[in-house]
Amino acid sequence: MDAPAFPKRWKVGAPELIAETFSSRIWKVAREDDSPAIVKDLKPFDDVEDELRGEHFLAWRRGEGAVRLLGRDGHRMLLEYAGDRMLSHHLAEQGDNAATAIAAEVMARLVSPSKHPAPPDLQPLRTRFSSLFKKAKADRAAGEKSLYVEAAEIAERLLSNPHDVRPLHGDLHHDNVMHGPRGWLAIDPKGVLGDPGFDAANMFYNPLDRDDLCLDTRRIGHMAQVFAATLGQSPPAILDHAIPYGCLSAAWHHEDRNAVDEDRELAIAMAIRTVRLSL
Repeated sequence: MDAPAFPKRWKVGAPELIAETFSSRIWKVAREDDSPAIVKDLKPFDDVEDELRGEHFLAWRRGEGAVRLLGRDGHRMLLEYAGDRMLSHHLAEQGDNAATAIAAEVMARLVSPSKHPAPPDLQPLRTRFSSLFKKAKADRAAGEKSLYVEAAEIAERLLSNPHDVRPLHGDLHHDNVMHGPRGWLAIDPKGVLGDPGFDAANMFYNPLDRDDLCLDTRRIGHMAQVFAATLGQSPPAILDHAIPYGCLSAAWHHEDRNAVDEDRELAIAMAIRTVRLSL
């Protein structure tokens, strides 16, 4: 594939396509001093606003806990090179507890205070949860006392009385935490506004190919302890965030008629619920 013409002011060359997703093409490029950088070239797709909010989150974070935004040009971003080692690689080599500890460190840096005003276009958590509320409403109307209904009630309680409200990454997981020249950094934020417990929640459902871990009640309990200490919340509160998070993801899969992944998310949410009820 031919590389697009990047803005001259970026002073980058030698583009190499290293990844392509439904939403973007990722190019590794060389800067003027031969150091690597990344260009994220967004495609036109339905949720492009998610990516643009993420860009604004990165600009606001200014490199604290996340990659630096070095330049922007329409739907293209010039980003700091975060390395090629994912947290999932570290998990495979050093174990899950070591990966969880690193995730907690990155999470703490991502929610650390900033003296700069937050971007105005971050997505409120209530808006992000709309698919869960819609599915729960349909289940209630059908007389079903489903996990969706229970999760929506938990989400409503958390949204009505947040522990704290801050700009959030919104999609923190083992493939969005990378190790490079500046250590461990988060990539690909969504740019959400709400309780930091939301950023801990996705970790319980990852890595996606490790259901042996995600369904392990001991692991769930350990993660809850670690992230509670990180965010200054209680382990039950962290698990209360994790249950509706998984059901939100399941609701998205339900909308896409993806029963396999919907069932996976619901199974993990049920395992988290079991641990939550034991506390």
